Amino acid sequence: MKPTKKILIITYYWPPAGGPGVQRWLKFAKYLPENGWQPTVFIPENPSYPIIDDSLTNEVPKDITLIKQKIWEPYRLAEKLNKNNKKFKAGQFDVGKNQSWKSKLSIWIRGNFFIPDARIFWVKPSVKTLLKHLETHHYDAIVTTGPPHSVHLIGWGLKQKNPQLKWIADFRDPWTQISYYKHLKLSRKSDRLHKDLEALVFKNADITLATSYTDAENFKQMGAKAFCITNGFDVETELSTVAMPQQFTLAYIGVLEQLRNPEVLWSALNLLIEKNPEFYSDFTLKFVGRLDEKISESILNTKLGSCFQDLGYLSHQESIAEMQKSTMLLITNFPNLESKGIIPGKLFEYLSTGNILLSFGPSEADVEKIIQQTQAGKHFTYDVSDTEIMEFIEKQYFDWKHNSTQKISNNIHQFSRKSLTKQLVNLLNSH
Repeated sequence: MKPTKKILIITYYWPPAGGPGVQRWLKFAKYLPENGWQPTVFIPENPSYPIIDDSLTNEVPKDITLIKQKIWEPYRLAEKLNKNNKKFKAGQFDVGKNQSWKSKLSIWIRGNFFIPDARIFWVKPSVKTLLKHLETHHYDAIVTTGPPHSVHLIGWGLKQKNPQLKWIADFRDPWTQISYYKHLKLSRKSDRLHKDLEALVFKNADITLATSYTDAENFKQMGAKAFCITNGFDVETELSTVAMPQQFTLAYIGVLEQLRNPEVLWSALNLLIEKNPEFYSDFTLKFVGRLDEKISESILNTKLGSCFQDLGYLSHQESIAEMQKSTMLLITNFPNLESKGIIPGKLFEYLSTGNILLSFGPSEADVEKIIQQTQAGKHFTYDVSDTEIMEFIEKQYFDWKHNSTQKISNNIHQFSRKSLTKQLVNLLNSH
């Protein structure tokens, strides 16, 4: 289909940025043209990305138009003062046990001085540049995607001057309802300002997108015209044929910090190691991404440590290959009920492998609903007994040992990027 409509996507994250934040609109941009919409993308000219993945530049559509605007980021100054501030830049706050005074100070500064975030300095110059651009270029819709949620303020600035312009505010994560918000050590004034800006976006955006069912409902209750379009997987990675791994491998892909540390799982695995020496010799616990040092230390101090493999950060394609080469895939969420709407983007790439999923998080979580719907594995709360987890893993190990493990593909096509882009286009065309 030849594109007949035009859409402007305003995003901070774009290749060569790595991590899950860049995937959503990179993939939409890939499939929008075949659904009648031609994307143009507005990005920072000199961003300070916490993770670089050059392989993603190969996925950028060759004919896409990029508009760039310089950005000043205080993170650059923070990095010069202390190289460890890369965590701060990535939004990975050390809010677990044994939090250092430096972390506490960084979090307080981040929450109270940069509202809604440290990319706020990109807003005014971007609005100025895009208002000039809109004088000579027509768009049927604009999209702002956050975090960083300061990007939504660019959308608000454009909407004020162009009330007829259809504005879609895409929330890959919630703003004030995200789990770490309460850890930002906000003053009353700062908290009020965050919530006022969030309400401003909800009130004025023509469409607010959420990546989970629960978030969409919460946004509606806060006054947004909200809809859910989840993240997904690309068809190229779907159920690719990979030989059965030589080891029974449980893999975690992504960032794992203390607040989502499934300590009960490590206990269950140690129980199984003690119970079954054969499992001990067959088992590998694999991490790809960034693992909190305190978690790795706690694992290495047990018998499980000899099964431990930390591959560090890999490119997106290499990460998918590691998912496919594993037997089971671990996904963790924050334990509090307020987090039940978080659906990590990697869940869908996990599903695309057909491997068994082992999930931890609050009860009645959106992740649990998807796992039940696809029959892809089992979801546990953090207060479950280690024996119950051990028995589930032992059953999967027994199936693997006897070559009776089945690839799972129930109802996963609805989460392909092509299907999700069709949902987006239907929404754009009908509202």
